[in-house]
Amino acid sequence: MSFLKPLAMLLASVAMTAAASAAPEVGKPAPDFSATDSNGKAMKLSDYRGKTVVLEWTNDGCPYVQKHYSTNNIQALQKDAAAKGVVWLSVISSAPGEQGAVSGADANKLNEKRGAAPAAVLLDPEGKVGRAYDARTTPHMFIVNGDGTLVYMGGIDDKPTATASDVKAAKNYVRAALDDLAAGKPVATPVTRPYGCSVKYKHGS
Repeated sequence: MSFLKPLAMLLASVAMTAAASAAPEVGKPAPDFSATDSNGKAMKLSDYRGKTVVLEWTNDGCPYVQKHYSTNNIQALQKDAAAKGVVWLSVISSAPGEQGAVSGADANKLNEKRGAAPAAVLLDPEGKVGRAYDARTTPHMFIVNGDGTLVYMGGIDDKPTATASDVKAAKNYVRAALDDLAAGKPVATPVTRPYGCSVKYKHGS
């Protein structure tokens, strides 16, 4: 019948949309993406195939993010990761005018001021990368192994507070996951609950 072909096309379109918007899953290929970094360089996740990649969603105005930067927790993780050949990408998905939105130049100044050392800061003002990963909070952490498989997603640690003094006693899930990968082991705790401020996405996107 004549209506069957349009119906089939509609169902295929719905299926594709659902697949595109599906939340990422540990053990499955991590969503690839294209983004521009704070220096204006275009990059893709697949550029780093063969390396472990950490994705850190961040917002400098968020008290939970400030907790980890004021205690040098994230900076130490970034530097330890780099020393082991891990690529650390900080992602800013705050929409223009929202808390945490910065220009590339301002992102670089923040890195310098805080002594941060990511391999790059990705600017995602349209929220495309954030939504591909279903990034909900700042911080929200993801780890992708060299095969392009998502092996960790969730919180940075097990102390869901904005209290700086909690960092010292916390179990750092990201450090533990990276240690597991370096030892050739599967990540012992691959999924945890993220905590922090909500990602300040563009309304209606």
